[in-house]
Amino acid sequence: MSNPPPVLAKDSSPFDLFAEDGPEETTGSRTLVVETRTTLHVRKCRLIVQSGPHAGKVVETEKEHVRVGKDERMDVPLSEDATMSRHHFDVQYSEKGYLLIDANSTNGTFLDGKRIERAYLTPGAHIQAGGSTISFAPLDEEIPVEPQEGGVFGGMIGRSLIMRQIFGLLRKVAPMDVSVIITGETGTGKELAARALHEHSPRKKGPFVVLDCGSIPENLIESELFGHEKGAFTGALSSRPGAFERASGGSIFLDELGELPLHLQPKLLRVLESREVRRVGGNQTIDVDVRVIAATNRDLPKEVAEGKFREDLFFRLSVINVQLPALRQRRDDIPHLLRSAMSEPETLSQYGEKHFSPSATALLAGYAWPGNVRELMNVVSHVLTFSEGPEIDVRHLPPRLQGQTTAGPLPFNEHLSFKKSKEQLLETFEREYLSSILKRCDGNISRAARESGLHRKSIERLVKKYELDARALRTKPE
Repeated sequence: MSNPPPVLAKDSSPFDLFAEDGPEETTGSRTLVVETRTTLHVRKCRLIVQSGPHAGKVVETEKEHVRVGKDERMDVPLSEDATMSRHHFDVQYSEKGYLLIDANSTNGTFLDGKRIERAYLTPGAHIQAGGSTISFAPLDEEIPVEPQEGGVFGGMIGRSLIMRQIFGLLRKVAPMDVSVIITGETGTGKELAARALHEHSPRKKGPFVVLDCGSIPENLIESELFGHEKGAFTGALSSRPGAFERASGGSIFLDELGELPLHLQPKLLRVLESREVRRVGGNQTIDVDVRVIAATNRDLPKEVAEGKFREDLFFRLSVINVQLPALRQRRDDIPHLLRSAMSEPETLSQYGEKHFSPSATALLAGYAWPGNVRELMNVVSHVLTFSEGPEIDVRHLPPRLQGQTTAGPLPFNEHLSFKKSKEQLLETFEREYLSSILKRCDGNISRAARESGLHRKSIERLVKKYELDARALRTKPE
């Protein structure tokens, strides 16, 4: 059985921590007890050159894929060893442990005196390559994570303890050149978190390439990821580099990772393991140096259990797992988000100084926000367009929000298990919300997506899940 990926929390969410000494945060009818300090478990390994021209060299790294060779671009460059190949061997972390892989070297790779192609490493193992002997040791490190003092990280805003813990985690993770999966509901700011990771990493001067796996037609995803050669398919009038090539030297953000077709997942895994791509219709491989940050609003462990997502790919990507909270879990941040939006230079130049009245702010703070921060920003755009004067009041808000009272406890069946009751409650909410918004949008899925802040693919998936007929939900003329 594979080990779970390192996460900030001890439970299903980084913030469902029930600590004896932690402070309380009240969120509507729910009180979350959160720890002000926790730890992040990080895998590392140490390679020590015991003999050869580079004797005494020590490299400690948290990378899940370490390349060793004479080339200066290697993670462990041993350029003065004349009998070592440019890329001699790899040390790669897998679900079963660290794996030593010979990279088709000229003189071979030896583990404790025996020539190998692939073999698992044990603590204290000795690797012979060229004229060098290198010892291997796995390391586990517990890194303390404390809430950030400030309420901004990259383009993310939040003064709540929950968000400051997220900022503290992202700040710790950013310098580590490892893969990260960011999870959370649609509209929680997963791309902003990915950009913040990139901007605070050693790769910040390199490109940041975004690829939305959910918005690309299935027959074009492979080409978008890996590129294509001229004539590879109808319409391929010229060669084109894919997202991985364009991101080389920087970071690639794979949004809506859960939408990636199952048949393409092994190809993505091979790129992550080999650090090279082959364009569609091409024969040559192209080296890529990319940090992968992925995001999804799906429950990937559940998808893995159901055979809808490859376990080995999930393991490879989720070296670090960051879960973003829903806006309803951090309602105290809503006034800060509103003030920040109102103070944007673009907003000030176009609309002048505006502010929300206390009653409008209270109304917005009490709303459930199924579309999270994205939905909130859509509402801000709406009221800026349709309000006059410096103050935005309740009457300026969209009809669906007017008269909204502070969210109270939702009905649930306490005779079921917590998990079953939660699933039943969520399904009821999703079905009713979706039916309501589709009626208001006359069955127009694109409009419903814009107004809800959900991705169109998410709307379509929910329509299919609850067997709704979007056309039948159109409002009939009086």
